Amino acid sequence: MNRSRRHILWSFPCLALLVLLSGMRVEAQVTQEQMVEEIRSSLLKLPYYGVFDFLEFSVDGRTVTLKGYVTRPSLKKDAEAAVNDVKGVEEVVNNIEVLPLSPADDRIRRALYRSIYGAPALQRYGVGANPPIHIIVKNGNVSLEGVVSNENDKNIAGVQARSVGGTFTVKNDLQVESGSAKAE
Repeated sequence: MNRSRRHILWSFPCLALLVLLSGMRVEAQVTQEQMVEEIRSSLLKLPYYGVFDFLEFSVDGRTVTLKGYVTRPSLKKDAEAAVNDVKGVEEVVNNIEVLPLSPADDRIRRALYRSIYGAPALQRYGVGANPPIHIIVKNGNVSLEGVVSNENDKNIAGVQARSVGGTFTVKNDLQVESGSAKAE
């Protein structure tokens, strides 16, 4: 009887240790694909991420590098914090650029938004919380980022952007969606 009690007493600490160790293994087993999807989801859910911001990231092992442009300094910090909270991420390199404050750039942003999302062929992209065509304006220079369904929509967005006065250059970096793979 005494002997069986000792076995029972030793089995509880062993069982607790196994539970702890199995929990640690689960975190180590987060796949790269799961991590990428969670990062993407976290960035898209940021409360002040909008059409005038553009965020992208790359993953190298457990290190995430953030890139892109934001209009608010707080969004740069929020993006880093959100990615730091993703399971499996050990380090975040934040290379996001905060765009300079400029009333002229703000005017250009508004005019570009009306021109691009007001075009009949592109109106469908303006529906939803996070439109896929992102408009980046830095010192009068415009860059269109994001994803569209076809080459024609990409060209229309570029023409609409070039029609807005006050811009120095327009760079059309829109990507055309390939098949069923959809990027943001």
